[in-house]
Amino acid sequence: MKPKMYVAVLAVLALTVVGCSEKATNGDGGGKDAGGVKTGDGVTAKTITLGVLTDMTGVYASLGKSVTQAQQLWAKQTNASGGICGRTVELTIRDHGYDPQKAVAAYTELEPKVLGFAQFIGSPFVAAVKQRIDGQDKGLVLPQAWSASLLGSPYVRVVGATYDIETINAVDYLLTQKRIAKGDKIGHVYFEGDYGENALTGSKYAAGQAGLTVVEQKIKPTDNDMSAQVAALKKAGVKAVVISAGPRQAASLVGVAAAGGFNVPVIGNNSAFAPQLLATPAGPALMKDYYVAASTLPIGAPDAGPAKLAKEYAAAYPKDGLDNGVVAGYTAAGVYGEVLKKACADKDLTREGIDKALLTLSSYDSGFGITHDFSDPAVPSTRQSLIMKPDNKVPGGLKVVQPATVAKAAESYKAAN
Repeated sequence: MKPKMYVAVLAVLALTVVGCSEKATNGDGGGKDAGGVKTGDGVTAKTITLGVLTDMTGVYASLGKSVTQAQQLWAKQTNASGGICGRTVELTIRDHGYDPQKAVAAYTELEPKVLGFAQFIGSPFVAAVKQRIDGQDKGLVLPQAWSASLLGSPYVRVVGATYDIETINAVDYLLTQKRIAKGDKIGHVYFEGDYGENALTGSKYAAGQAGLTVVEQKIKPTDNDMSAQVAALKKAGVKAVVISAGPRQAASLVGVAAAGGFNVPVIGNNSAFAPQLLATPAGPALMKDYYVAASTLPIGAPDAGPAKLAKEYAAAYPKDGLDNGVVAGYTAAGVYGEVLKKACADKDLTREGIDKALLTLSSYDSGFGITHDFSDPAVPSTRQSLIMKPDNKVPGGLKVVQPATVAKAAESYKAAN
């Protein structure tokens, strides 16, 4: 459960947003263009405007910057190739700094002006406006968030495996590598809120299937020193640790454990790593026995998709490093672009037309190691995860140690969303 105060804050924000921005209708509002294409919110004769709600200054600042710049690159390339449906694609960006009030306020500001959102960082913040999205706004949102609580909505669509499934795959990797076995204890350090607690659901399910015991350590996004958590897990005798938090927490956990001689494997969810960590004192420990699960190939992979994107991104942003946020952002933008093209072919660029178009993407090849199925809003677009390991010799700091795989436990698992 989330802390009561945190839940109350998000609930009040969500209700406030709904109450102060009721719409009489959500019709197409724009009629048809000269080619017979229906248009609505965020679409003019010359432009298609998408919203971007990101974190450039908070706990996920490095991720937010990479995701956003990758989507700007996609828009630039798309427009250079003639745009979509005879229109240029514009991104309207707001930085919420991973603050709930700023996130909801930014959504409220942009929602009437855009067709939908190509990015929305933060599961709790998406959840805070989900009722409004489903009930009246109905604009497609592709969040940079993977909580199972977001499943079931035809308008908020998760691109990749949800945190619970991703964590099941992560625990399975440790089992198949014989790093843990039946009867062992595993630790789980996790953020309070949707992200961490959904990941915890996954580790508990995996543990139940494999005969493991989970030792929990709940933290806040503002907690950066993991000394107390390491001490507690070491005392409990855990044989491995899952971390569902941010890059700073992962670096502290692994670094403190190594300094104290607590040598166990640690595996994190997709947002629990940033390549900048490899230049810190925790770098050697991260490269020794830390792993990351995700639903995309890393930006440094030699495969055609990542290699091409890495080259193009480096040319567009020569002063910025590469990380997996680049792949995640570009993938989400690519999905949105494919949907827009399909909706244009169907002559319906309204929000309703976009939602219908997405349901037809049942075998979308992202170009980054995963094929996605968006035909059912009740399930994530994939149950597969890649497992990666930090390596400072690879662009982006991650190399693949296990290709896209779905654990047997993840195949049978059903999320309670």
